[in-house]
Amino acid sequence: MSIIQISHLYHRFADGTQALDDVTLTFNEGEFTVIAGANGSGKTTLLRHINGLLFSESGTVAVCGKSVKGDPFAARQQVGMVFQDADSQIVGETVYDDVAFGPENLSLERQQINQRVNHALAAVDLSGFENKMPHHLSGGEKRRLAIAGVLAMAPRVLMMDEPFSNLDYPATCRVLEYIRNLHKNGHTIIITTHDLEKVIAHAQRLVIMVQGSVVEDGIPADVIDGIERYGIRPPCSVQLGQGIRPWVN
Repeated sequence: MSIIQISHLYHRFADGTQALDDVTLTFNEGEFTVIAGANGSGKTTLLRHINGLLFSESGTVAVCGKSVKGDPFAARQQVGMVFQDADSQIVGETVYDDVAFGPENLSLERQQINQRVNHALAAVDLSGFENKMPHHLSGGEKRRLAIAGVLAMAPRVLMMDEPFSNLDYPATCRVLEYIRNLHKNGHTIIITTHDLEKVIAHAQRLVIMVQGSVVEDGIPADVIDGIERYGIRPPCSVQLGQGIRPWVN
């Protein structure tokens, strides 16, 4: 069943740059999709339209059958977004305050807020961090905190923009593990990246964007060959002729 429908979406920035050029895509519930492309290909701009942070000059975006432009608040309840810069998403003085921020703005009862915060922190292995100050956390912990803040809103779709950016190896492994677990637990996952190495083996679908347009869309094994022509580095296993293999076991 489709959960996100995008039809003939266009977006031009104030400087005249065509950021999105006739993008039409449908995302199904429970699907794990990677959107790849070189810097400036339109990946982040597309996510911001799905989440109602940007609105198109023409074309439509609908979440669960409702227009995002018509009701952006409803879209944000269904679609949570984790930004590339986790610091820009952290607003609370403590870890608890940060994760509770979203549910509090939904005017939920305190007991329900506590339940959501505890569940979200447990999902990213940050239980026991409730009273820590976010700026004391490591880069990987901040990224997991940003994910927890989104999970506390109980979205059906989780979008992540370059989720492994600026993370060291252990932190990358842990964030990847949580993403995989979220998908196994039924979340629809959409990840943007210019580096397929870490995540492509776990995705069901690969979308390639170039200069604001979708140029490839399909099963990763069918799309991956010749991907260099779009300015994207293939995974090492593909370069060695071994096909798509997990980055870590």
